[in-house]
Amino acid sequence: MPIKMVDLHRQYLSIRAEIDEAIQSVLTATDFIMGSAVKEFEADLASYLGAQHAVGCASGTDALQVAMMALGIGCGDEVITSPFTFVATAETIALLGAIPVYVDIDAKTYNLDVEQIAERITRKTKAIIPVHLYGQPADLAPLLTLAAERGLKVIEDAAQAIGARYEGRSVGTFGDVGCFSFFPSKNLGAYGDGGAMVTNDPALAERCRMVTVHGSKKRYQHEILGVNSRLDTLQAAVLKVKLRHLEAWTEARIRIAHRYNDALNGLELVTPYCAPGVRHVYNQYSIRSSRRDKLAEFLKGKGVGHAIHYPVALHQQPAFRHFVPEGVSFPVAEAVSREIISLPIYPEMPDADGEAVIACLREFFQKRS
Repeated sequence: MPIKMVDLHRQYLSIRAEIDEAIQSVLTATDFIMGSAVKEFEADLASYLGAQHAVGCASGTDALQVAMMALGIGCGDEVITSPFTFVATAETIALLGAIPVYVDIDAKTYNLDVEQIAERITRKTKAIIPVHLYGQPADLAPLLTLAAERGLKVIEDAAQAIGARYEGRSVGTFGDVGCFSFFPSKNLGAYGDGGAMVTNDPALAERCRMVTVHGSKKRYQHEILGVNSRLDTLQAAVLKVKLRHLEAWTEARIRIAHRYNDALNGLELVTPYCAPGVRHVYNQYSIRSSRRDKLAEFLKGKGVGHAIHYPVALHQQPAFRHFVPEGVSFPVAEAVSREIISLPIYPEMPDADGEAVIACLREFFQKRS
């Protein structure tokens, strides 16, 4: 039987009664837009993360765009971020008429190389977006110090990192605003799209909320430019249930990742690095291999799910090449994009499936084909 990257059906079965009850309550109330479950989930999320405010929205992509709109980032502004991440991080910058400015990544964490940020700051720079990639917190302390010194906003892209911690504190709560995605395959996933922003600034929280509802506080009175990006009540109800299980699910992911680390030690590959003082939540378990493409073919032949996050760095994508001067490269991001591959990991993953994945990797690397 094929081994899936993520098995959402197993997860649903494990909490079926709770989920069905939550969905039925929304159907009974018929409060599908801005219903009571939205406010309840926002309060629960803020409490879980240790933030003062949480604002739901329609997706993680929208969370990034709404946050930047609320902070006044727009045409001609520069925003520093990573070239090795999901497209939404740079896409939302460009959609607002701002300019994504890339900084290469750290070879161990795959997050922004903080030491290179200062040289990319100009008079047009307005913000930095660190990405907590794969569930690994970015190195926030020096980044926040630099941002404060230069008067820059910090927007944390925590789309893959809910539950991750940096020096004991939840990521997403360090910068001006943190952005989360609840895409179904995320550690905390909805049954459709969903996202949220968290902040400790009440004025910014109110502005984010206004942006999500067409720039208004009161119906038909529009004070600022906004969008339609509400977290719908059904998704909030599902997320409210699942949030109660997130810590147990996260610990299960960590145990699976550690099992992989131990079993794959000594093979011709690089297992995920976990920086000191952080809690890595393994939204993906991504290894590096110079034989990545052959490994992917081998895993496919064995029925083992896998994915490549991400095969082409953003500065090499046709839609984003014009933001980078001719001849400029980001060698670490480019090297990682050629070698990265993600293995199956999810909380309900049977031990037998994990052992089968390990056996396949050992077989592949021991063949040396």
